Amino acid sequence: MKNTVLITGTSSGFGKAAVKHFAREGWNVVATMRAPAAETDLVGMKDVLVTRLDVQDRGSIDEAIAAGIARFGKIDVLVNNAGFSLFGVFESISREKMQEQFDVNVFGVMDVTRAILPHFRQQKLGMILNISSGAGVFTLPMLSAYCGSKFALEGFSEALRYELASQNIAVKIVEPGGALATSFGARSGAEAAHNTSLADYEAFVARANEAFAGLRAKRLATSEDVAEVIFRAATDGTDQLRYVATEDIQPLVKARRETSEEAYMAFMQSHFPTP
Repeated sequence: MKNTVLITGTSSGFGKAAVKHFAREGWNVVATMRAPAAETDLVGMKDVLVTRLDVQDRGSIDEAIAAGIARFGKIDVLVNNAGFSLFGVFESISREKMQEQFDVNVFGVMDVTRAILPHFRQQKLGMILNISSGAGVFTLPMLSAYCGSKFALEGFSEALRYELASQNIAVKIVEPGGALATSFGARSGAEAAHNTSLADYEAFVARANEAFAGLRAKRLATSEDVAEVIFRAATDGTDQLRYVATEDIQPLVKARRETSEEAYMAFMQSHFPTP
């Protein structure tokens, strides 16, 4: 039987690109999204099932997994890609919005993973690929909510890896950049519109936005490049845990993981100086 992957959050960005990449490579794909009725690009693709899955609706999670198994017989790989980013100073973000950030980026991943594990255990094989972010490795101003959620995802994924290895189920993490530049940023921008900064933060926000503009200008990777890394992680046959998916964040990842705390903080301060 052909391999089958279920991918969440496939209406745009990394998720949509991953659907097309896996399909080109001959995989069956369960392409899930919150509003499949609006999807036109993926519908009709060979061996691609477009179906509803909202990570905040546990009933839809069970239904999507069941639909994928009914269509293709099994699921081999889960790609937890659905997510969004809140952008703004922490003090301007309501508790309800912060809860939603973690509901989607952390608890949603946990719920989809929990739902598919019985199937993976039954077939004694499976892989969970969690799409994290450079913001799950290093922190960025104006992204405290998003960084918090992705740091939580990284810790969850790494700890889960030990447990599931006993069941022949792999766990991997893909870390792309572009938290403010991918099309999933459309939701980020919409959220930011409701998070007006407090006047005392205006100088800081202006300086941070200048720094982010510089980071965006250096972004070279596309969603298709990230999809290629996701596919490689799913198929390389190694037990590698983390895959840095875009070159733009390599200096920040290196500073975080390969230097001292003092050197890292000085490096980040040089990019995001306090006014």
